[in-house]
Amino acid sequence: MKPEHRPYRTVDGNVRIGSVIYGIGAEIADPDGWIWALTEAMDGTRTVAQIAAEVTGRHPVVEPGTVRSAIGELRAAGFVEDAAAPLPPGLGDRDPVRHARGVALLRWMDLSPRASPWQAQLRLRRARVVVLGVGGTGGAAAQLLVASGVGRLHVVDPDVVELSNLNRQMLYRETDIGSLKAEAAVAALRSLNSDVTVTGEPREIRGPADLARLLGYGEGVPYDLLVLGADRPPEIRRWANRVCLDLKLPWVEGGYRGPLITAGVHVPGDGPCWECLRAGEAERRDLRLAPGQDEEAASPRMPWNPASAVTAALSGTLVAHAALALLSGVPPMEPGFRYGINLMALGDPVLQRHPRRPACPACGPNRNRTRDLN
Repeated sequence: MKPEHRPYRTVDGNVRIGSVIYGIGAEIADPDGWIWALTEAMDGTRTVAQIAAEVTGRHPVVEPGTVRSAIGELRAAGFVEDAAAPLPPGLGDRDPVRHARGVALLRWMDLSPRASPWQAQLRLRRARVVVLGVGGTGGAAAQLLVASGVGRLHVVDPDVVELSNLNRQMLYRETDIGSLKAEAAVAALRSLNSDVTVTGEPREIRGPADLARLLGYGEGVPYDLLVLGADRPPEIRRWANRVCLDLKLPWVEGGYRGPLITAGVHVPGDGPCWECLRAGEAERRDLRLAPGQDEEAASPRMPWNPASAVTAALSGTLVAHAALALLSGVPPMEPGFRYGINLMALGDPVLQRHPRRPACPACGPNRNRTRDLN
């Protein structure tokens, strides 16, 4: 049994397994007590044959085949791992030490049967990610991705570090003021984890064509995921949505609007796109705007974005969690939604899901391709 899924017996004799966390735990009826004997025997020191012998010895009415079948069901449910599984090829000598705690968490959340608990970490090691915008959200997300062992990370940002950035952009230090963010970010990220290949460039994205070139349009996409941390210009999410649809490239984005912190998870061809969600949410909210009135009137954009280290770090954390889930497969994440937290109402978490819109101008049958966007 996975250590994090250690079972226990309830007062009525059932077996609870997988912890008491919603989405993971399960309860098994055990009127004869042999399921409990089975879980006790599955402590990582016995083979399948030895486990079957242990259980049938204590409960002679149970057939060895029944025990093997039960082991198979527990494995299919994600509660079992092979304690003797070797480290998969592709991981280094430092990984078992550096990522031991992270793999334990992945193993805890992973309900897919795998040959090794390190397979999800191996997927991260092989992943290639570009982070566009390494300010508050993007900088925090980049730190978390590098710390988590993503294999290759490319950061893009045209700006320089300013004193006013340092209240929320914790990737930088006072000594970085005046330096290009891309260069300072590369240096900081490399010092965090030398096992990750980190590159960067001070590049400005002025339109969808610029973004398409960054992501390798027409040349074979060199990335597995786009992390969008930039919020300027205002159209950049629309550009990202159209370009990533064209390239079939998954992407995540996030940020903060005052105390409201959110992240979006998008996979072309799997669920609604960003524009579907935006249209669905506009209908749901019913802002009661006058005819012809823009929705900016209800939530105006300012020349500055009110933020703190807390809101920036939270948004970067939500984005990084979504990115790691898409890259590793743990936990499974159905794309096409936004989630988040409202610091003014912690008991009212944000979760936005809307169906795909058949007439969507971005992902519908009549959508324009990247080369048609100007």
